[in-house]
Amino acid sequence: MKKAVLIATAVLATSSIWAASTSFDFKDPKGVNNVVFKLDAPLESINGTATGVSGTVSVDPADLSTAKGKITVETSSLTVPNPMMKEHLLGENWLNAAKNPAITFEIKEVKNVKAANGSGTADVTGTFTLNGVSKDITVPAKIAYLPGKLGDRTNGKVQGDLLVVRTSFQINRSDYNIQPGQYQDKVSETIDLSLAVAGAAPKS
Repeated sequence: MKKAVLIATAVLATSSIWAASTSFDFKDPKGVNNVVFKLDAPLESINGTATGVSGTVSVDPADLSTAKGKITVETSSLTVPNPMMKEHLLGENWLNAAKNPAITFEIKEVKNVKAANGSGTADVTGTFTLNGVSKDITVPAKIAYLPGKLGDRTNGKVQGDLLVVRTSFQINRSDYNIQPGQYQDKVSETIDLSLAVAGAAPKS
């Protein structure tokens, strides 16, 4: 009898842990979620955006270190003002969007959390994949859990919660086999990336 009670208690405890985790969908029907990138070389500064963002993140808002999931950006959604430059960017000699259709960041660990009421900062370690090359990196993130705010974002059409994530970090293009060592006077070795996304957890 005592053993049965212990097992039941363990099951209930596990259920409560899972119940505390909420899944947020980052495929934004408004198309506002975006990535901004910048390459500032001596002769040219290239600025662009990407809006093909999707993915899911599950997290207990009371403990941001529990976050797990993956954010995906469609390579073909990257755009720059110059049409020919965009064609080159997505072509086989650079990002090769046909072969590498997705840029992804998969969360492995969340540390150094400083948060209250589901909002704060953290260092997020994950596997970043670009141009078919995957590397583990750590990025600083600002995270805001906004209960009941999905309705405000959708003009009342859908009710639920939001998870807003923002981060800015740098990578080196040579680390991802993007024309390493080439054209450095026009295409910076360093790429500045900024991500601003909102994930939705609708409630019926």
